[in-house]
Amino acid sequence: MEVMKANNRKKQIYLFYCVEYEDLARAIAAESDCILLQSISWRSFDDGFPNLFINNAHDIRGQHVAFLASFSSPAVIFEQLSVIYALPRLFVASFSLVLPFFPTGSFERMEEEGDVATAFTLARILSNIPISRGGPTSLVTYDIHALQERFYFGDHVLPCFESGIPLLKQRLHLLPDSENIVVAFPDDGAWKRFYKQLQHFPMVICTKVREGDKRIVRLKEGNPAGCHVVIVDDLVQSGGTLIECQKVLAAHGAAKVSAYVTHGVFPKRSWERFIPSKNEGSARPFTYFWITDSCPLTVKAVENKAPFEVLSLAGSIAGALQI
Repeated sequence: MEVMKANNRKKQIYLFYCVEYEDLARAIAAESDCILLQSISWRSFDDGFPNLFINNAHDIRGQHVAFLASFSSPAVIFEQLSVIYALPRLFVASFSLVLPFFPTGSFERMEEEGDVATAFTLARILSNIPISRGGPTSLVTYDIHALQERFYFGDHVLPCFESGIPLLKQRLHLLPDSENIVVAFPDDGAWKRFYKQLQHFPMVICTKVREGDKRIVRLKEGNPAGCHVVIVDDLVQSGGTLIECQKVLAAHGAAKVSAYVTHGVFPKRSWERFIPSKNEGSARPFTYFWITDSCPLTVKAVENKAPFEVLSLAGSIAGALQI
């Protein structure tokens, strides 16, 4: 009886999505009977500019509506923003924007006059999403890169900051050597971001030091000897830091090294650096490399390629939409 009452309290949500996230959208809908997938016609005019159409626009009046967005490149942002700005104006009861990966933050550098804060710019754009009948837009995003970015948003958007770390913890508990796990952070920034969620694991902290023109990874504190060490960070670009961390941990006696990042960005197919060469035999530097499905282009690229394994955000997003 209590379970039935809880189900009755759940909102019915009409979920729209961009083309890149079709697989994730279907996985989210499979998590709950309360999530109904909707469609958009992603057409273009002859000049290349969007010619968009929101299907069943009349049917979503008075309903709770969400949009699943992937800002994987500047080329796809404009057409999605056009939809994001249109949906709250269709007399919907509430509007939620799910942006699993908030981009631009990894390039946020304000070191001299003339640097442009692109993460702040994107936050300002999202902060101007029209208010729906239910009030400000709810923005659901995961493991945002720079901690200060959470203060960039204006009052017209309510950010809900979620994390992929619970998915990692679930996966670690299923490992045969789950009692021998040590969590490693590649730098102090990663430690600050995640240590509170991983306090029950022994920890190792690495640091980057400058030697001449090079930045070298060193072991700062902790003991990885004889353990399965899992390097944890929010995102990966080229992967160079993770590779250097693996070498340092192995040199200090780590039995196995794996890695987890919430956002596997991997520009220019840099994920290929982590695929073992056939000439190397069965040995591979990383036992596992876990990512989430926040970057859909990467997910398709690394599918069925060891050591990669995808942990889906679908269940977490379905839950966040009920907040």
